This record gives sequence, C-alpha cells and structure tokens, in this order.
Amino acid sequence: MRIASYVQDSIVDGPGLRFTLFVQGCPHGCPGCHNPTTHDFHGGRELAVADVISVMLSNPWTDGLTLSGGEPFAQPSACAEIARAAKQHGLSVWAYTGYTFEQLLADRRPEIAVLLSQCDVLVDGPFLLERRSLSLRWRGSTNQRVLDVPASLSTGRAVPLAGYESPGADQR
Repeated sequence: MRIASYVQDSIVDGPGLRFTLFVQGCPHGCPGCHNPTTHDFHGGRELAVADVISVMLSNPWTDGLTLSGGEPFAQPSACAEIARAAKQHGLSVWAYTGYTFEQLLADRRPEIAVLLSQCDVLVDGPFLLERRSLSLRWRGSTNQRVLDVPASLSTGRAVPLAGYESPGADQR
C-alpha cells in the first residue's frame, strides 16, 4: 500500500493511545487541509500491509487504530486488512474520510463496504475551511460528523456517536 506516514502514539486522532496511519492519495483536495502532502497519489512510500500491521501491534499500550489521510477509502482493501487485524487484537478502529457516510453506502464496490464494516467510528465529510472550528473534538469543520458505524450500518442512516448528537457547532 502507499502511505504518507504513521504515528505510533497519537492522542489527537481519537480516544486513548492510537496508532494513526496516514494513507497517501486523496481525491478531495480540500482547501486548508492539514495534510496537503498526502494528496498526491504518487507521493509517500510503499509499505507492505503486513509491515504496517506489525508496527501497529508492536506497542502493547495501543488502544486503537485511526485511518487518516489522504483518503483511506481510496485504498479500501489494504485499510480493511489492517482494520481487521486491529479488531482481532481488541483495538478500536476510527476512520477519517472526506466522503459522507451516505456516499460510502451508495458506493457499491464491495471493498468499500468491507472497510466500512471494520470501523467503529467514522468522521465523515470534507474539511470546509469556511466552517473550520478549533473548538470541535476529533474534527476540523462543523459539517463533519462523528458517527457510530455499527449503529449506522444497522439502521442504514448516519447515527452520531453518543455525545455527538446535539445540534449547534456539530450540526451540518
């Protein structure tokens, strides 16, 4: 797979101590993105999925995996394999995407559904500079949602993660 980088002990990409994988390549190109070097699909470096999993599992204190970018759903098969390994080892899985949950559901490629099914939480929607807020937890702009993926998949509609369902700054 093509990655930009990873962080072994992140505390800013979800709750707890997280292994954050920044995949390389993003079709969104959001103005003001905090990771613009990840947009080029030919940038970054190649790394075997098995090597990513090995590094992820090397720290016994890791609480979870966060897939970030770039765009994880641009490399769904590799990301799903890593997420599956994380789940098998009791880690929570968060994914950040510029797509909305509804767009991912409408995408009929099986590998998209497989990756989505491996996620516990999805932070969805493009970063919108005009809706940027530094007061939001786990996201950069007020249009982005923090979703409970199992609940969303079971109902077929976006279900906010507990604590993120109130209107106001978190409203679309």
